[in-house]
Amino acid sequence: MPSDSPRKPEPRGSGRSRDKSGSGAATRYRWRYLVTVAVLIGVLVLLVSGNWFAEEVAANTPAKSDGSHFLTMPARNDPVSANPAQAREIQRQALLAQWLQADQTLCQYQDSTRYPNYSRPIAEHPDQVYPNQLITESHPMRKKGGGTDQEVQIQTTQSRVYLAAGESVQFTIQAKNKSGQMLPLITDRALARGITYNASREAPQSPVAMSDSGREGDQVAGDGIYSGVLNPAQTGLASFNGTIRTELSYTVNGQAGVVLFDVIYSPEVPAIWAGPVRESTEGGALRFILKANVQMPGRYIVHGRVDDARGKPFALVSFNDLLPQGSNDIPLVVAGNLLRDQTPVFPLTLRDVDAYLLKENTDPDRALMPRIEGTAYVSKTYPLKTFSDTEWSSEERSRYLTEFEKDAGLAKNALISFDPDLARQPLPQSVCSQNRNNKTR
Repeated sequence: MPSDSPRKPEPRGSGRSRDKSGSGAATRYRWRYLVTVAVLIGVLVLLVSGNWFAEEVAANTPAKSDGSHFLTMPARNDPVSANPAQAREIQRQALLAQWLQADQTLCQYQDSTRYPNYSRPIAEHPDQVYPNQLITESHPMRKKGGGTDQEVQIQTTQSRVYLAAGESVQFTIQAKNKSGQMLPLITDRALARGITYNASREAPQSPVAMSDSGREGDQVAGDGIYSGVLNPAQTGLASFNGTIRTELSYTVNGQAGVVLFDVIYSPEVPAIWAGPVRESTEGGALRFILKANVQMPGRYIVHGRVDDARGKPFALVSFNDLLPQGSNDIPLVVAGNLLRDQTPVFPLTLRDVDAYLLKENTDPDRALMPRIEGTAYVSKTYPLKTFSDTEWSSEERSRYLTEFEKDAGLAKNALISFDPDLARQPLPQSVCSQNRNNKTR
């Protein structure tokens, strides 16, 4: 990825976090709820108790026979303490706010965990929809000696960030003025080198040929766009494991500039895909089953995208589990209730599958499997009633729902106890509950 400072690139949806149930979300919801309730109670105490400060001072002030009235705090006399009806309304509003917050917390947690983490609406992950799209950048020309030229805009593309063994990456560069007109650009040198930290290992390097000749990766000869391809396996970087930085020097309008492209290369092949993809509707869900021959056992992270028959992306499916050495089935599952809710048009297409072995506490942190770019499998056509509409459940989800339902029940009972008339009418709903009801109408 183009840059001007030494840093490791973090591509869209790098997948470091493990797929767990909603404990992180539940913790955030619960803290938000507790803080809100604490603030409301504090405000209520201050407003309703009225003269607490005066009483405390009076109780701790020694009595005096002469002039003691000068030391006596005057009794509080404000609209709240003088108007019991207003004080009662303030207390009612505080209890109502407490109920709405509890209802909002419960509703949001229910909605965010109704699908399993391994089968999510792809709208939640916009950066994962098309993982193999070109990475494009545009910025003012960075001069080789420092500073920038705002009159020259440099546009670059990079085909990918992570490279498995045998894969290549293409870089392009062009220059334009502020009006968008092409400027003559000459590439002087492009050199790829392995980045090491604290001189921990030897840093190999290899030149990268950049041209505007219409060959070797360049699309059109003489169009002012220079292109180059780096395939580490065919260079002295073949065994390098980690970040490879390509430094490209160029000239525009007689000025020397520089741009950097970073990729992360994995020469190891921890596992390979083996055999055709299968499908099943076991458990009321649609299961795409991929087979892999695992050479390095460990935790594997796999992601795939699912489009409907119209080409509309609708699901991100994933796998996160330990795999032993040998032949393994890797299921990528579209949850039944996600299918029922999204109502995609069949057949469905599984595409753009990427996978890696997670290597914890080391750098780099992954060994990449060869990616499946484009269509991996097209499903059969099923009626939606084939799939279950039951919400996903787990021990942890049930435990958190029980706690949030308890909080909501306590808040509801406190509000009705204070204002029994509310028991004879529907209680006000949180924004989340209102939105949910509107969707079901």
